[in-house]
Amino acid sequence: MSSPQSPRSSYSQRTNGNDSDDDCYVPRTPRRTPMACTFCRGRKLKCDGRSVCANCNKRGIPCTYVPVSQQN
Repeated sequence: MSSPQSPRSSYSQRTNGNDSDDDCYVPRTPRRTPMACTFCRGRKLKCDGRSVCANCNKRGIPCTYVPVSQQN
């Protein structure tokens, strides 16, 4: 019967087989869009920040960006 492995050792074996302790796992975080369009902000959707974002393009609606300071 084999002994149970720790999650760290099984992770390193799955990636590159290297069991050294100096390997550190850094999770990938999605790139943050500086400003969401009005539609995406209202629906709390992920906006890609393009001149016409994918959400507005898919729905065929105008894509408008309003600076946060002018919304209040």
